[in-house]
Amino acid sequence: AVETLGCADFICSDKTGTLTLNQMTVVEAFLADESPKPFEDFLTGEVRNSEAFHLSNLAAVLCNDSRETPDGSFVGDSTEVALLAAAKKAEVKKDELEERMPRLMEIPFDSDRKMMSTVHPYDNGYIVLTKGATEALLARSSGLQKGDKVEPLTNEKKTKILKTTEELGGRALRTIALAYRIIDALPAEADPSEIERGLVFLGAYAMKDPPRQEVFDALATCKRAKISVAMVTGDHLATAQAIGKELGILSEGKEFVDAIELEKMSDEELGERAENISVYARVSPRHKVKIVDALKSKGHVVAMTGDGVNDAPALKRADIGVAMGITGTDVSKEASDMVLMDDNFATIVTAVREGRTIFSNIKKFIYFLLSCNISEVLVMFIAMLAGFPLPLLPVQILWVNLVTDGLPALALGMDTPEADLMDRPPRKPGESILAYSRLRKLLWYGVTIAAGALLSFVLAHFVFNYPWENKGAEMARTIVFSTMVFTQLLHSLNFHSEERSFFTEPPWGNRYLVGALFASLLLQLAVIYVPFMQKAFHTCAPSLEGWLLIALCSLVPVLIIDRIKVISAKLARKKEGNRKTF
Repeated sequence: AVETLGCADFICSDKTGTLTLNQMTVVEAFLADESPKPFEDFLTGEVRNSEAFHLSNLAAVLCNDSRETPDGSFVGDSTEVALLAAAKKAEVKKDELEERMPRLMEIPFDSDRKMMSTVHPYDNGYIVLTKGATEALLARSSGLQKGDKVEPLTNEKKTKILKTTEELGGRALRTIALAYRIIDALPAEADPSEIERGLVFLGAYAMKDPPRQEVFDALATCKRAKISVAMVTGDHLATAQAIGKELGILSEGKEFVDAIELEKMSDEELGERAENISVYARVSPRHKVKIVDALKSKGHVVAMTGDGVNDAPALKRADIGVAMGITGTDVSKEASDMVLMDDNFATIVTAVREGRTIFSNIKKFIYFLLSCNISEVLVMFIAMLAGFPLPLLPVQILWVNLVTDGLPALALGMDTPEADLMDRPPRKPGESILAYSRLRKLLWYGVTIAAGALLSFVLAHFVFNYPWENKGAEMARTIVFSTMVFTQLLHSLNFHSEERSFFTEPPWGNRYLVGALFASLLLQLAVIYVPFMQKAFHTCAPSLEGWLLIALCSLVPVLIIDRIKVISAKLARKKEGNRKTF
């Protein structure tokens, strides 16, 4: 999952609660085929006492699974909570209604039907109360409640209501339509085709759900990181468009589609268009699977969000399935690779950043150890070819590998992320950690470090006249041993950034690396100066000229590597820029 997060390049996100605050508030409403007006206008005057408003409140409160707690707050789905809060303003109390009109039957909300219905006793018979998507309710309605009367629902009136819904959606308002039906007898079973037909359309409530402020920065980060974002929602197309434009997801040149158009598309057509579609409206869980497959067919690494039981197939199919920690079901959490504890889109982007950071640190760990090990092998191999005595004893090589290499390597595994980590495009999924170009660079690093160590060995013998035998050999080995250790400690600084010099981007933010360097330095000084360790590692205290030689042969290779790294990065960026221009 961490590896995949590091190369995710397409995020398909839900809207409500993920991109928005999930704090629904009813701000407008319309009854029958009238024009919408502020909800407060329904709380006074004749309309408050009308049969249409009375029945709307019944549907909003009884066809609702949310509840009010003793402290006056609400618990439940944000949309249902908004309906309950609106009814409370009209002094309609759910507890009192449920005592008089208990729920006898329920048809739960379904993403394909896009509605929910409940059955309650009413007068001498029963009443079916339904809430859901406007177009879904209109398709199953034959009547229209006008004040205290029921009128036929003509196609002309349906068109007018749908236009009103689109206008509300264009202002980023989410509409929930309400309807009812009077029946004489309680149905034998909860069959939607029998119960949800011949409905009388009441009207709709329009809700506002403001975007999360942190999402704007998260989307900007995605843009810099070359990660595409698509909003996948069950809301009306006009609402989805308005929110998409407000967030900047639906930018110029991007497409938007609804479930009807999506249903008509073949897999091949969707595959051709999916990369350019940034808003999907009125989608169902099965559409999510189709979207994931289309994007994956184009080679994208897809993260898909979901919270319902029916979202599980899409979460399993996506490269990264992201479940909601607050509103998500246990099934969706089990099917996902990652759970958002705060249901926040910005947290997905943070997780992608964390995935890139962890993968980057794994590379730093591996590259550092390999380049150091290559240098040690080369020092021993070249010295033998040249006929020199062994520049390092086995116990000294073990010390370098276990202590002075090990501590900085572990610290690099916990390194802080580079400043431009989210300004780079995602890593290609098939890219190997040990690609040819990387191995070539690591070999070059090893050669440079080995050259410095061998130079110190040669200068110690030929310039400072330390003989190859007895005490002279011990001093020469101490110099090359210390040179190798200090070079590798300094070399760890080169891995804090792949492209920048450690002078311009110092690694002091990684307290683990700073601690590892100091600890390794003290341990090496102990090996050189503590008597019993001198005996164990066959070392002695270097003279002043020996320390100057160690400092020179340690610093120069590291500085050379640092400069070549920066120059190579500049040339690579220039080459990439020329290719894009061409």
